[in-house]
Amino acid sequence: MSGIHTILVVDDDQSIVELLRDFLENDNFDVMTACDTTQAWAIFQQNSIDCIVLDIMMPGQNGFELCRRIRAESNVPVLFLSARSDDVDKIRGLTLGGDDYIVKTASPGEIVARVKAVMRRTTSQQQMYGRLLEFGRLKLNLDTREVVVDGRDVVLTPKEYELLRLFAEHPRLVFSYEQLLAKFWEGVGDRHTIRVHLSRLRDKIESDPNHPQYLVNVWGVGYRFEGG
Repeated sequence: MSGIHTILVVDDDQSIVELLRDFLENDNFDVMTACDTTQAWAIFQQNSIDCIVLDIMMPGQNGFELCRRIRAESNVPVLFLSARSDDVDKIRGLTLGGDDYIVKTASPGEIVARVKAVMRRTTSQQQMYGRLLEFGRLKLNLDTREVVVDGRDVVLTPKEYELLRLFAEHPRLVFSYEQLLAKFWEGVGDRHTIRVHLSRLRDKIESDPNHPQYLVNVWGVGYRFEGG
């Protein structure tokens, strides 16, 4: 893997967090840490995270619930870290969308190796299947950040592109105003802020912005992307 990747380590045991951070940083990863799922969710919403190492049993919301929230809007690799080795938790974690399940008796070196293996596998899959998104008139190249509508290049601002990419990677998933504010404006702003940006984006990609084909308003809730 080339370049610097950011790993989010989530565990309420500070000694485990520090140990994993040391090993991951020694392998040239950037590391962010959280001691509970509330803190982890805030970090995930406000930063570009490439992989998550996630403890299951923590005070408050557990790791399974956080994984469910993450999977509602992202395919970022998630590796569960648990003190329990029984198959019930393992099956549940993988069913929820976890990419691996590691028992805490594993050495830090093994954990790092499994992080790297999952990221290699995910990167390979993205290169094979996920780098070009096509929806009829609309095409997004995730490698070059190019957007094409009806065969012509469309110039988007960085914010407009990131908004479009989020929607296009999750067709028909409704994103609330609150989720969009948290992810793109760090919770600062109001619904008008989002409406203005989505209106400008519609002007650039929709054949009729007043009757959008792609960016559809969900009355009173937010927006969703119609990929068909």
